[in-house]
Amino acid sequence: MVSLRSPLKIVLLGSIGVLMTVWVVENPQDSVVARLVTYDKVWGLLLQHFYLVGASALLAVVTSVPLGIALTRPRLKSWAPRVLALVNVCQTVPSLAVVALSVGFMGVGSRPAIIALWIYALLPILSNTLVGFQEVDPAITEAAHGMGMKAWRVLFRVELPMAASMIMAGIRTAVTITIGSAILAAFVGGGGMGNLIIAGNNISRAQVLVLGAALPVLMALMADLFFEGIEKRAKY
Repeated sequence: MVSLRSPLKIVLLGSIGVLMTVWVVENPQDSVVARLVTYDKVWGLLLQHFYLVGASALLAVVTSVPLGIALTRPRLKSWAPRVLALVNVCQTVPSLAVVALSVGFMGVGSRPAIIALWIYALLPILSNTLVGFQEVDPAITEAAHGMGMKAWRVLFRVELPMAASMIMAGIRTAVTITIGSAILAAFVGGGGMGNLIIAGNNISRAQVLVLGAALPVLMALMADLFFEGIEKRAKY
């Protein structure tokens, strides 16, 4: 029986975000807030935020999962610690510094922000992919090979389904982190909810600042619940 708790929680969190937005738009502190926070502007910033998170997370998935699989193959196993160490080093660099370095190569806009977010999403997906495949019982894969299954069939029919839950856990972590980090895109003209935070801070309007900070938090909680449900399904 499928639990309805997670979908109901997601709907509740989404409703809170909608109510907060309606409250600020319909009851602004003053004319400055009224001009700055409208339904169209908030919706546009949300779409930009979704784009930043979706693009960077997708890049991380299509990079990390194949790389993680490759590093579990016999010929490349010895490279796994080195690659993980390199990704760990990239993870230790402050996110704002990564964004600034990306701007130096690509200029301002969404592209440098996506590259920075992609770098930050690599580690949890890559490490979980490696762990997921390493935890597959060798006896199962040997039995599959003994039944005459080719290597690619063993990978897609045996190993990948058994590692799917762990991989999904990595994607869940990466997406949740990326939603919060995407606020930094506003500093380089990449858009997103960070625009409201910066604007609210600059004009000293608590309504704008709180709305800009609260919506990404609610998005992160909703994404965490959504991927938690997928992760649980992948276990069975």
